[in-house]
Amino acid sequence: MIEFIIRKKVLNMGDRTGQTVYFAVPKTADRLPKESVVNDVVQRTSLAAGDLANAFVSLAEAVCKGLKMGLCVELGELGSLSVIVPSKMMDTPEEVTVEGALKKPKIVFNPTKKMLEALGKIELRIDRDFA
Repeated sequence: MIEFIIRKKVLNMGDRTGQTVYFAVPKTADRLPKESVVNDVVQRTSLAAGDLANAFVSLAEAVCKGLKMGLCVELGELGSLSVIVPSKMMDTPEEVTVEGALKKPKIVFNPTKKMLEALGKIELRIDRDFA
């Protein structure tokens, strides 16, 4: 479950300048540390913690290698990672250059159906009693 609290803000620009608005933000920004993931996987498999930790390092190196080459990197049951490079719209073909038209590359995660189904099962709650 992801719990949210309500925050308020006074807008300082646009048509609603001076208006107080309210919005939800996550109560905490907790993380599941790598060690917890390793321990969970070790309990479910015959892998040793050190082997799995080393596999994470090797996986990261392999993913970086693939992304640097511009490849879509398949990650099995997780999904895939790919690089996108957005381009600005230019008036002439001559203006389309690496420096002038191409924006900063970004990494995009494309989850599997199983991951998307898990996302759909997340429970959300707004804590109205949080001070």
